[in-house]
Amino acid sequence: MQPLIEVKDLKQHFPILGGFLGKQIQTVKAVDGVSFYINKGETLGLVGESGSGKTTLGRTILNLYHPTNGQIFYDGKEITKENYRSFAKDMQIIFQDPYASLNPRMTVEDIVGEALDVHKLCSNSKERRERVKELLALVGLNSEQATRYPHEFSGGQRQRIGIARALAVNPKFIVCDEPVSALDVSIQAQIINMLDKMQKELGLTYLFIAHDLGVIRQISDRIGVMYLGNIVELTNGATLYEEAKHPYTKSLISAIPIADPNIAKTQKRIILKGEIPSPINPPSGCKFRTRCPIVQDICAEEAPEFREISNDHYCACHFV
Repeated sequence: MQPLIEVKDLKQHFPILGGFLGKQIQTVKAVDGVSFYINKGETLGLVGESGSGKTTLGRTILNLYHPTNGQIFYDGKEITKENYRSFAKDMQIIFQDPYASLNPRMTVEDIVGEALDVHKLCSNSKERRERVKELLALVGLNSEQATRYPHEFSGGQRQRIGIARALAVNPKFIVCDEPVSALDVSIQAQIINMLDKMQKELGLTYLFIAHDLGVIRQISDRIGVMYLGNIVELTNGATLYEEAKHPYTKSLISAIPIADPNIAKTQKRIILKGEIPSPINPPSGCKFRTRCPIVQDICAEEAPEFREISNDHYCACHFV
């Protein structure tokens, strides 16, 4: 397996300005030293609470936010502030909100075709129109819908338009930023199955961001668990669900609903205390220690190393 995306010690800090002169008074540490890789044709799932930095991480990889520190590599080549535009065609994003991510004043044909115009992939309007029809058919929409506006579609159909837009430039890597969280459960399954089918047919590589561990498990080859700007556990899906090591991961897995009531009664729920701390002033040492059920003195003094504890299973905890 060859990594398509590789991230080394990535940090994304946002300044908070204040005072009469607008000086920086504090810093939001949204992503604070993250390292991982995604192999070609693989789906890496990223899960965690709201505010853990998942979306910021995805957008930083695409250089929608220029990273504060660290390195990002695409197919062995480093992406920098100077050359990131040359990678734009190969790296795309599917946004979370299908209602806010589409321009209400543009037709579907113009929304999907805009990327074709920017990258000059069609020589004339006829070729552009045919390419848009192909993309709409690929995501389960018909050509007659190309002349309509976003408000004429349901949420699931709008997300299909967003997917068609992302596929327009034949990308190799797509950040799926919670693409099904705003949709009904039945529609979620359709979108996930479609993404899975397109990955196999087109050889795509995904970073799939979600809250729902059930959704993540269905589509991901490996799963990373993120907490307050750091990945605390990373391994393949089967190992994570059966042999989770980090107490935060165990808590998330215990919250997954079980359809069988007899089995559900035997499962013990691990309930975390309090709320996720502010990324402006995170706890010293281990960031999870303020909510951890097995916390000890060393957790406040020293941040645990994110290390490999078994074959391709990484975890950041003193007591693993």
